Amino acid sequence: MQAVKVKNEDSQGNAITGAASGLGEKVTASIEGTKEFLHDVRVEVKQVTWPSREDVISTTGVVIATVAFFGVFLAIVEKLAQLGLDRLLKYFHV
Repeated sequence: MQAVKVKNEDSQGNAITGAASGLGEKVTASIEGTKEFLHDVRVEVKQVTWPSREDVISTTGVVIATVAFFGVFLAIVEKLAQLGLDRLLKYFHV
């Protein structure tokens, strides 16, 4: 009878030699991955075309004016709907 050796492997095909070495590899890989991610972020941010101060001020003004317009418009629509519903309920309440 011949003995068969079985080698334990993790899901990536690496031999499992101990929990401590696997943990160290994961931490090291995590740190390296984080460093690479931050480097890539830095490179991408340098490529961004940032708006000028005047652009930001003008678009902010447009947003404020639009919000104010729709706020007033919806307040008027709501008041008209409330008045219409009050009249309708008074009409059928008799």
